[in-house]
Amino acid sequence: MFKMNFLKKLGKSLLERLKVLHGFGKIISYAGQSIIFRFNLGRRATFDVFFKQVYFTAFEAIPIISWIALIIGLIIVTQALSILPRLGGEGLIGEILVWVLIRELGPIFSAVIVIARSGTAIASELGSMKISNELTSLEVMGIDPMHYLVVPRVIGAAISVFVLTFYFEMISILGGYLLAGLGKNITFSVYLGSIIAAMGFIEISVSLLKSLLFGLIIGTVCSYYGLMVQKSITHIPQATTRAVIGSLRLVFVTDAVITFLFFM
Repeated sequence: MFKMNFLKKLGKSLLERLKVLHGFGKIISYAGQSIIFRFNLGRRATFDVFFKQVYFTAFEAIPIISWIALIIGLIIVTQALSILPRLGGEGLIGEILVWVLIRELGPIFSAVIVIARSGTAIASELGSMKISNELTSLEVMGIDPMHYLVVPRVIGAAISVFVLTFYFEMISILGGYLLAGLGKNITFSVYLGSIIAAMGFIEISVSLLKSLLFGLIIGTVCSYYGLMVQKSITHIPQATTRAVIGSLRLVFVTDAVITFLFFM
């Protein structure tokens, strides 16, 4: 009896997860079709939503990204420069920064910040629109809510995470040296040269791939859970929580898969 109940719950859980993943896939597929086949449809209105999303997600996140990047850069550079000179390996500072910042922390921290700021906003905003029947009103007027509201947010989130990732990495590397490296026995030319020598095409490509995929995941997951809100305002916090947890889970799983495929 216990075994049957366990298998029943397991099967139900798997079906629910597959249903959710199917919903994610539909949003991504629709976004791709809109970009390819419906790019000029309502371009002024959709571009307005897109630029507002990029402004909120990327531009307004620059202050918090900046000080977090400075702190992370300070910590990594300080720890590296406190150990490497004793071992005669100052040139390894570049490899450490590339391994830690470019490959992993840059995309991950940018994604987490976007989830906390913009992912929650996307889910709650779309949920509020659904409860207030704004989505139904758009459909009555012949406007596709997916094309007008969802696609610009998904694409805007992807581009924003991409931009913030490289900004985070740049501030961490340069700011880390300015804050911690000036007092150490290492010149900026050696510091920068070691980074350039350690940074290959694959590191840049993986960072680019991760940032774009993370942004796409955040926009898709948060939009999905926002659209799944039922006819009650109490469902909005629940949908926002699911959006955050779902985004974090998929971001970390995707990060692990990409790292395994490229660096194992």
